[in-house]
Amino acid sequence: MPTLFTFFTIRKKIRSSVTPEAEHLGKLPRLALATVLGFVGMLAQPAHAQEELPASSPQSTSQSSSSPELGTSSSGLGATDAPQSDSPQDDRSRLSNAESLVAPASLSSDQIIHILQQNPDLVVELKSQVADRLQQQGTPIDANDISDQMLYSQIATNSDLRSNITTFLRARGYVSQDDLQSLGSSPSGGPAAAGLAGRGTTAGVADPDKLAALGLSSSLRGDGSADTIRSIRSTGNAPDNDQTRGREAVNASTDAPKVLRQPAPYNLQSMRDLYTQVPEQTASLKRFGSDVFVNRDVSAASRNGAGRDTPLDVPLGPDYVLGAGDTLTVNMWGGVTQSLNRVVDRDGRILLPDAGSLDVSGLPLQRAQSLIEDALKKQYRDVKVTVTVSRLRTVRVYVVGDVQRPGGYDISSLATPLSALFAAGGPTGAGSLRVARHLRGEKLVEDIDLYDFLLHGVRSKDAHFESGDTLLVPPAGAQVAVSGAIRRPAIYEVKPGETTLDAVIDDAGGFTAAASLANITIERIDANRQRETVTLKTSGIENAAADHVAIAEFQVKDGDRIRVAQILPYSQRAIYLEGHVLRPGRRSFTEGMRLSDVLRSYQDLLPEPASNGEIIRLVPPDLHAETINFSVPDVLIGNGNVDLQPFDTIRVLGRYQVDAPKVTIQGEVLRPTSYPMSKGMTVAQLVRMAGGFKRDALLATADLTSYGVLNGDRVTGSIATVHIGAAVAGTEPGADVPLKPGDILTIHQITGWNEIGQSVRLEGQVAYPGTYGFREGERLSSVLRRAGGLRETAYPAGAVLVRDQVRELEQKSREELIRQIETSSASARLAPNLGSGDSGATLKLIQAQQDQVLARLKSEPPTGRLVLHITADISSWESTPADIELRQGDVLTIPKRPGFVLVTGQVYNATALTFTPGKTAAWYLQHAGGTSDTANRKDIFVVRANGSVIGRHSGGLFDPAVLATKLDPGDVVVVPQKVIGASLFWRNLLTAAQLASSIAITAAVANL
Repeated sequence: MPTLFTFFTIRKKIRSSVTPEAEHLGKLPRLALATVLGFVGMLAQPAHAQEELPASSPQSTSQSSSSPELGTSSSGLGATDAPQSDSPQDDRSRLSNAESLVAPASLSSDQIIHILQQNPDLVVELKSQVADRLQQQGTPIDANDISDQMLYSQIATNSDLRSNITTFLRARGYVSQDDLQSLGSSPSGGPAAAGLAGRGTTAGVADPDKLAALGLSSSLRGDGSADTIRSIRSTGNAPDNDQTRGREAVNASTDAPKVLRQPAPYNLQSMRDLYTQVPEQTASLKRFGSDVFVNRDVSAASRNGAGRDTPLDVPLGPDYVLGAGDTLTVNMWGGVTQSLNRVVDRDGRILLPDAGSLDVSGLPLQRAQSLIEDALKKQYRDVKVTVTVSRLRTVRVYVVGDVQRPGGYDISSLATPLSALFAAGGPTGAGSLRVARHLRGEKLVEDIDLYDFLLHGVRSKDAHFESGDTLLVPPAGAQVAVSGAIRRPAIYEVKPGETTLDAVIDDAGGFTAAASLANITIERIDANRQRETVTLKTSGIENAAADHVAIAEFQVKDGDRIRVAQILPYSQRAIYLEGHVLRPGRRSFTEGMRLSDVLRSYQDLLPEPASNGEIIRLVPPDLHAETINFSVPDVLIGNGNVDLQPFDTIRVLGRYQVDAPKVTIQGEVLRPTSYPMSKGMTVAQLVRMAGGFKRDALLATADLTSYGVLNGDRVTGSIATVHIGAAVAGTEPGADVPLKPGDILTIHQITGWNEIGQSVRLEGQVAYPGTYGFREGERLSSVLRRAGGLRETAYPAGAVLVRDQVRELEQKSREELIRQIETSSASARLAPNLGSGDSGATLKLIQAQQDQVLARLKSEPPTGRLVLHITADISSWESTPADIELRQGDVLTIPKRPGFVLVTGQVYNATALTFTPGKTAAWYLQHAGGTSDTANRKDIFVVRANGSVIGRHSGGLFDPAVLATKLDPGDVVVVPQKVIGASLFWRNLLTAAQLASSIAITAAVANL
C-alpha cells in the first residue's frame, strides 16, 4: 500500500498535470484522478526522477546534423535556410533508447506514444479499457475524463504502465515478441523498429518517419507529431564500393498525415479526428542534387594519378581523334598473324615492325587504321589489319570555382564535365548545380545544367576535354525551398527564365494527392528589407483548373520558402461505430443514410448487447456534442430508425457494461463468486454456472437473500428458503426460483461435515499408542480405554496434552509480551527517585537483561500444553471436569515416571536431583547449591509435572510458602533472575517473561 507521503506526492503531480480543459470538462475528484494515474498498480510506484512530464501530447523535434554535409556550405546561411536556434537535447529520447536496450520486454515511452499517435483508435480503446477496469474496482469514472495528457504523462514516467500497454499492443497485433527481442539487441531499435512502425499502416511497411519516431533518427515533440526524418548522409570514409544512397524523406500519398492532436473533450474517435492541426514543417531541407557527389573515393584516386591507366570499358567510334598517350592494339591476320600494342608517343608517332614509324596523332581512328593497314601491306603479303584503342590517354583538366577540391586533375580523354565534377568532389554548398562552364582558353565551349541529368537522365552533348581545359563552377543562383505536400521536398536552384511556381513544383516531382492547392504559402524575402508572407491567390477546391493556371503564372524569387499545405487530415463524410460491435471503426457516409444501414442484424453485434444505444452527434456549425438514445431491438426490427449525419458516432455497449446485473453464490459449490445475471436466470442455473454442488452441500434448503428499492428512496432486503436440491434436480415444480439483480444464494454445509476424519494421537505409556479417530463430543477417558489404558510404567501426573488452539493463543500472548518489553520507555524501567547521574549505567544493565530475556522468549516456541489432572485409575476421574473433550489434532503424551526433580535458574548448580519422597522445594534448592547473587528469591516458583505453576501469590493466606511445598517426581523449581530497575511495572513485565520462557521446561521433561 502506498504511504501517505506517496499519496500526497502523486496528488501534487496530478494537480500540476491536469489541463484547464480537463478540469473544466471532467471535474474529477482528486481521489478518482489518483486512481486513474494509479492504473495497474502505479500508485505504489514512485515516478522516475530523471524523466520529465511532457507538457502536451508528444511530437518530434528535429535535430540538425553537427557534421557538415557534402554539397552544402559548412559556413554561412543560404537565403532559403530558416533561422536556427540552439535548443537543449531532449533527455526523454535518450532515456527511451536506454530503456529499449535494457528492458526488451517493454517498449519505450516514445515508441508507445508514436504508435498511439499513428493509430488514434488505440487511444480511444485504451482509455475505455482503463475506465472499465476502474469501474470494476469500484471507482466511477468516465473514459472522457481521462485526457491525453494524463495518459501520455504516465506512459513517460511509469515502467509498469509501459509494460502493460506493450502487452495490450501485442494482443492487438501492433507488436510481436520477435520485435521486442530485436529491440533489446539492436542499437536504437534496429531493424525491429521498422517492423514496429509498419504495423497498423495501410501497407504494413515502415516509413522513415516511423523509424525516426522509434529512436533511429529523431525524437518526439511534446505535441505528438512525428517530424520529417532527414536523410542520413554518407561520409568520406565510407567503403570504396559503397554506393548506397542516404535514407531520404519521401512524401507518399499513402502515408498517414502528420498532425498535432489536441486533447479532445470526449473520448470519441470523431472528436479526435476533428481535434487535429496540420503542423508547420520544422525539419531542415537539404539542397537537391547534393547526394550525387557523396562518393569521394573516385576523386581521391584521380588526384593520386590513377586516371593515367584508366582502362577502356566502352567502344569507341571511328571519329575518335588519336593523341599522345593512347594505347593502340594492331591485330594482323592473313599472310601473318600477330597482335601488337603500340603507345602513341609524345611526337604523335607509333613504331610498326618492318614499316618504321607512322604519324597518327590528330587523326580519326578510322583514318589511322587505313594508314596502318597500307603501311603493313607493303611488308606482308595478303595481310589484313584492324586497329582498336585499348587504353585511353589522360588529359590535364582544371576544375575551379565553388567545388570541394579545386585543382588540376588527370582524367580520361573521354571524360565529361560530370566526371570532372565527381573527381573534384562536387560543388560546395555555395556552388551552382544549374550552371557549369567548360572553357578552352578564353573560349566558352558549353554550359552544363546538371538538373537535366539529375531530373530527366538526359546528358548534354558534352564536348570532350582537351589538355588545359577548365571547368568553372560559379556561385549558385536564385534558390527556393519547397516543402509540404510535394513528392520531393528540397531546396532547388532556379535558372533565369524558369522562375514560375509551376516549373519549381515540376522540379520537385509535382504535388502529392494530398496537396491542397488552395493553401500554398510563400515565406519571401523583400530584398535587403524584411521577410514577408505571401499567400497564393487561388480559386479554391471548386476549380482545380484555375488553380493550376494561378500556379503557372506565379513568379518565385530568390529566397522563397514555399509550403504546400495538405488537405484536411480526416474524411468529412464518415461515421464512426464503436463499442459492443463486431467491426468497430470508420464507415463511409452517404446521403440518406440511416441507422439501420449500419446496424442491420444481431450478426453485426457481439453477444448480449445492451437494449439501449446512443448516437453522439456533432451538431453544426460549432460541432458541439449531443447524444441521441435509441433502442437496439427496435432498430434491428426496422422501428425507431434515425437519420445519420457526418461525424456521428454510433455506440452500442454490452449488457454487462451498462449497470451490469450480477448475482452471487456462496457456500458449498465448486466456484463460489459473483456472476453476470443472464436474462431469466434461476437458482438452478446459477448453481450449474458455479460448477455444481460439493459433496458437503446441504441439498434440502438454501438461503436466497434478495434486495429491492422501496418507494425509490431506500433499500429493503428479504431472505427466502429455497429447496435447492429439488430445484437443481427438477423434481419439485416451483422450486426453481427466478433471480433478481443483486441476489445472494447461500448453499449450506451438512451438519458435522468438518468433523469427519478427526483424529487424536496417543504417545508414550499407553497400551496401544497410535492415531485414533473419535466422534464429536468424545472425551479423553473413552479414547484411553480404546487404547488399552495406561501401562504400569506410566506417570499420569506428568501427562502432556498439546492442542493447536492453545498453541495459537499462547503465541499471540507471547508476541504481545515481547512487544510490551520492546516498546516500553526508559521512564517505565527506572524508579522515579533514581538520580540522573545513575540512570545511564542502569539503563545499560536493563538493556542487557532485556536482550537476554527476549532471546529466550523468541528461541523457545510455544508448546500449546493443556494442564491435565488425571490418574492411572481412569474410573476415578471419568465424567469429571478433568475428563476433557478432545479436538482435532490433539496429541497426548504419557511419560514414564521421571524419578527426579529439576532445579534451574539462578542457582549455583542447575541440575536434576533424584526424587526423595516428602522433601520440600527448599530441600532441593539447598542440594543444588542454593541461589546465586543475581537470584530473585521472593519470586521463586515451582512448575508441577502436569504444567500447573505454584508461585508466592498462587496460594491462600494460610497455604505454605513456595519453598515449603512438597514436590513430586518431574516437578521443576525455577529461580528467576533479579530484575534490574526499581519500576514496579518493569519488574512485573520481566517476571512474567521469565515465567513464560520456563513453562516449556516441563513439557521437555515429559519426553525424557
